[in-house]
Amino acid sequence: MFTPPSAWFTGFIPDMPTPFDAADAIDLKAFAALCERQVAAGVPALVVCETAGEAPTLSPAEQELIIRTAVDVARGRARVIAGAVTNATSHAIELARRAEAAGADAVMAVVPAYNKPMQEGMLAHFRAIAGSIDLPVILHDIPSRTLRPLADETLLRLVESRQFVGLRDGSGEITRPMRMSRHLPAGFRFLSGDDTTAFGVIASGGDGAISEVANIAPDLCRTIFSQVRQGRLQSARYLHKRLIPLIACLAKESPAALKYALSVLGLISHGTRLPIVPLDAAAQREVVRAFAAIADEELIESVGGSHAAIGQGISQAAPRLAAGAAALCRDAG
Repeated sequence: MFTPPSAWFTGFIPDMPTPFDAADAIDLKAFAALCERQVAAGVPALVVCETAGEAPTLSPAEQELIIRTAVDVARGRARVIAGAVTNATSHAIELARRAEAAGADAVMAVVPAYNKPMQEGMLAHFRAIAGSIDLPVILHDIPSRTLRPLADETLLRLVESRQFVGLRDGSGEITRPMRMSRHLPAGFRFLSGDDTTAFGVIASGGDGAISEVANIAPDLCRTIFSQVRQGRLQSARYLHKRLIPLIACLAKESPAALKYALSVLGLISHGTRLPIVPLDAAAQREVVRAFAAIADEELIESVGGSHAAIGQGISQAAPRLAAGAAALCRDAG
């Protein structure tokens, strides 16, 4: 039987993108390098085949390959959470079983999009997924994409089973963890579903965030989380404020903006799969400008020498940033 993940489903956990090569195939070498970069930074877990991973564009076989790659890279140093992103329960069960066979530590199951199930339908959907595997299940509520939220009452019925161990909450309700905490079982983890609400959720008692910006600055995100937990809210808020321009870029065009940002750092190609297309020149300029706030020398020094790696990748990318910005300006002209 599974081990409850209360110890590792916490902090800033990266929602990993899926790199593609020029032929639209998965670039496993680049993906493995992204995973190693995160594990080396000390993240507690990796989320794969989910929102940033363009899961709806991946075949079940491709998803299983991605999960196996993440598991092989992590080697127990970080846990692997595999998405089951689909609006058909039978397909979600297939994905969950493949994730278990591939070595995932947990499955993240999302409220079905498009077909707008009733709360009883959501309840049956999640219970069917959980009943098909021996892994912990993390719920994903994201009303902006599904149109119907996971109601508090439905969540409380689900957590009667200890197999449901956490919630990735994309509702935007910053006070939800505070409101729900006394009703949820001990060890249940409540994480923000995105970077936009991450600081507010954590400061309101949440346990962390599933984050795109953590792909870019894992050390900085870890420091922000640590400082909030230590009650150093002013310092944490200062650091988080410098991330806001980049968070805004990522939220506007996810995951294309994340892929472009990582390509600026020389980590992956910025290619996406249809119907997602790469960023246009104007959006690329926004990302380049947003990087300036993170690369600021004062910010890096304020974090301390033990976290100097925060700016390392961006500092190394400075020539590419400058050249890229100049090229974008010429194109715009």
